[in-house]
Amino acid sequence: MTTVLTPASPLTAADRCDRCGAQAYLRVVLLSGGELLFCAHHGRKFEPELKKIAAEIQDETERLTAVPASVTEEER
Repeated sequence: MTTVLTPASPLTAADRCDRCGAQAYLRVVLLSGGELLFCAHHGRKFEPELKKIAAEIQDETERLTAVPASVTEEER
């Protein structure tokens, strides 16, 4: 059997934190095959434990501080 790894899709506003229900910015793929979603706060809080059981961590927290490309210099 061949396993093909595909890039994870970007997280959207529909993806919610498994802990509190806020928008998720971290996707944790577990070694056991499961998946957990976390907001930035809970992702930071549980990071040490998650690293022990994660096969992959998709971190999109940079989106919280990114300036959209469509914003003009005057609006910044």
